[in-house]
Amino acid sequence: MDVYIGSILSAFATGLGALPILFFRSVTHKWRDILLALTAGIMVAASTFSLIPQALAISNMVVISVGVILGTLALTYLEYIVPHIDLQHTVVNIAMDAKSWLILSAITLHNLPEGLSVGVSYASEHQGLGPLIAFAIGVQNAPEGFLIALFLINQKVGKWKAFTLASLTGSVEIVSGIMGYHLTAYVSGLVPYGLAFAAGAMLYIVYKELIPESHGDGHAKAATLSFIIGLLLMLGIIQWLG
Repeated sequence: MDVYIGSILSAFATGLGALPILFFRSVTHKWRDILLALTAGIMVAASTFSLIPQALAISNMVVISVGVILGTLALTYLEYIVPHIDLQHTVVNIAMDAKSWLILSAITLHNLPEGLSVGVSYASEHQGLGPLIAFAIGVQNAPEGFLIALFLINQKVGKWKAFTLASLTGSVEIVSGIMGYHLTAYVSGLVPYGLAFAAGAMLYIVYKELIPESHGDGHAKAATLSFIIGLLLMLGIIQWLG
């Protein structure tokens, strides 16, 4: 039952992040960069101080290396077949068309590994790991949900429809989270591979997406400070959960 709750809550964060779009239509680049960098710090801490150590405790360096590389390759392949869309710099004020639906589909596909990360973490014998990773993914989903909704508003989509569509992009994480949990729960030998896979996928997102975007508009210092705060915040949560 816990994996269902965790997957739903982490996916729900996408809609929560999109909620402000009902009240205002913009946010400064500086605050976007700060939020993205904060998310990056949280995800780095979750990967390197929780996922990987947990996987290493029940396996070995070979398993960790294979899992991390597979996670990285999986995201690389997704990036290849569904090119990254920079929502902050996409052409605005065009009608909602096939291209817009393609962008939404791409974002939805990119959420699959995030859901798997949550599911695999709940399958681990470490009781606090599942909620921890669900929190980290949820934090990452919130600013993403806002940017998706903002993009849709710029495509002349109504506020409520934009909010609904942005929320639905995160729903795929519920399905992939439950799949990841049941797959690794019934094949125990896959758990360390799954944890390492999740770490590799999260680190890929951080380095390929979050850090470059948070440094792209001249707010590198504020973003760097935010990254460190995010990392320390997650370390504190890891320590608190034991």
